[in-house]
Amino acid sequence: MTTNEEVQDLNQGEAVRQKILVADDEASIRRILETRLKMVGYDVVVAEDGEEALEQFNKTNPDLVVLDVMMPKMDGYGVTREIRRTSDIPIIILTALGDVSERITGLELGADDYVIKPFSPKELEARVKAVLRRSGAKDIVIPAAGGKVAKNVITTGCIKIDTARRQVYRKNERIRLTGMEFSLLELLVNNSGQAFSRNEILQHVWSYPADHRIDTRVVDVHISRLRSKLEADPANPELILTARGIGYMFQRIN
Repeated sequence: MTTNEEVQDLNQGEAVRQKILVADDEASIRRILETRLKMVGYDVVVAEDGEEALEQFNKTNPDLVVLDVMMPKMDGYGVTREIRRTSDIPIIILTALGDVSERITGLELGADDYVIKPFSPKELEARVKAVLRRSGAKDIVIPAAGGKVAKNVITTGCIKIDTARRQVYRKNERIRLTGMEFSLLELLVNNSGQAFSRNEILQHVWSYPADHRIDTRVVDVHISRLRSKLEADPANPELILTARGIGYMFQRIN
């Protein structure tokens, strides 16, 4: 007979299993990803088209969504757009090799990362793990070099960042950021005045290895998204600056 304490322990164990929604119209890909992700400890739900993906999203409340771009009934762009109306959960898009426009469009709509087809399941597992960890992380920043920190709150100019709640305010108005956007902002703000290359940002925020050859435009798109949310004039940014020949930095503001 199971005791109340044992039931509680079982429920706690089940609670820590994160749920992944995989949406792809290719049955072989769904089957492979479902099997592999379950093997490494995730609960997995699948969908074969965009409409079913949205239904499963609303029904199962996943922790992360993996979306193929080209799906029947509703493509990955439409699904991403609908999810971002109400949720900031991580989204990874699956995109065709060589089609840069697909990647950029998906990122601009709010995806956190992408994996290029054909891909190895191991690569996707690594991306899922990294995005989940960084989207809820509280330890990605290196020692602070600028900004004012007090009781888990960073204040710089009119921007206030609550690192405990992972929330951002501008003039006391809440600004909605995805987990990866927050992690990127936190890295830059905690090191105001220090320029980071795109590769360094990918390593700190997305956990890409130093020798990983990847299209660094994932960083550019996320910077653009942050500017659109934080800057008074995104076309002429005053907070998140481009460090010519290097990458990006946050302007030190007292």
